[in-house]
Amino acid sequence: MSDTREQFRPDDHDNEHFLLTTVVGSYPKPKWHDRARELFEDDGADFDEEEWEESKDDASRLITDEHERAGLDVVTDGEMRRNEMVEFFAKRIDGYEFNGRVKVWGHNYFDKPSVVDEVDYGESWLVEEYEFTSDVADAPVKVPITGPYTLASWSFNEVYDSEEELAYALADLVNEEIEALVDAGARYIQIDEPALATTPDDHAIVGEALERIAEDVPEDVRLGLHVCYGDYSRIYPEILDFPVEEFDLELANGDFEQIDVFKEPEFTKDLAMGVVDIHTREVESVAQIKENIKKGLEVVPPERLTVSPDCGVKLLPREVAYEKMANLVEAAREVEADLDDGTIDVPARE
Repeated sequence: MSDTREQFRPDDHDNEHFLLTTVVGSYPKPKWHDRARELFEDDGADFDEEEWEESKDDASRLITDEHERAGLDVVTDGEMRRNEMVEFFAKRIDGYEFNGRVKVWGHNYFDKPSVVDEVDYGESWLVEEYEFTSDVADAPVKVPITGPYTLASWSFNEVYDSEEELAYALADLVNEEIEALVDAGARYIQIDEPALATTPDDHAIVGEALERIAEDVPEDVRLGLHVCYGDYSRIYPEILDFPVEEFDLELANGDFEQIDVFKEPEFTKDLAMGVVDIHTREVESVAQIKENIKKGLEVVPPERLTVSPDCGVKLLPREVAYEKMANLVEAAREVEADLDDGTIDVPARE
């Protein structure tokens, strides 16, 4: 794939080196937005569709601005219009129905969907979200989209002969959605496949699904894959064959114990590395994040390193999430300056 990264370098970027900074996707919702959802879902409340749409617009505008104030090079709206990464999409895919809520972890639940008919693509899922965010943002906008393997794995399958067959059918729909997003102007799309590292023997299925997704995607569109949790050694180096330009990986939470997995054989893609832990409310210092970023330079050169949190930060207090993002950006800019000055040694590569 071609190098799509430079299009996201800000025009006023001060340093010669450029470490792309972004978020994985989700961000804490303002408390008033959660309250608005509760009112909208309460049949007895006087809160209609128009008011709910206004709340989503306001929250999206606010969080997009918050990402820009933190200094991120590429932003999202924090997924203010989404309630959950599988349920949100399943409600927009023909062939799904819902039978009740199931516990995910702790006190968190989601409405686990069932596939009761062949899946089909109806209306666009994310184009309106992208267009609104792009209109209110000054920075480029990334679009996270739940991948077909996770959509299949985290659903009940009552129609297809296998989960694999369902995943491929969903991949064709994701391809249609990405075509619509590209037509709308999106140039950075991230496929989220958290289920991959939990069932790593199925990496060949994910690879085939991604081939279907990436078909006919223009060369100027940056495709990334986000994978979190699990033992990366069970999917590496096989994932290097996937048709994406960037892998976004959770590493800070495990204190970078798995970083060596990606050193042999050589990591030939771009690395979007988690450098702040989304599971703790402790805000990492700029100095600590700089040391974390340097670990990524042991795997890829600076021109192939993206700096991000481990995963979506939606479960953190909002002020903590913001401070983590602001420190992440400051650390990246300081590492860039150190690279410009030659005060950071980058390992020689053949």
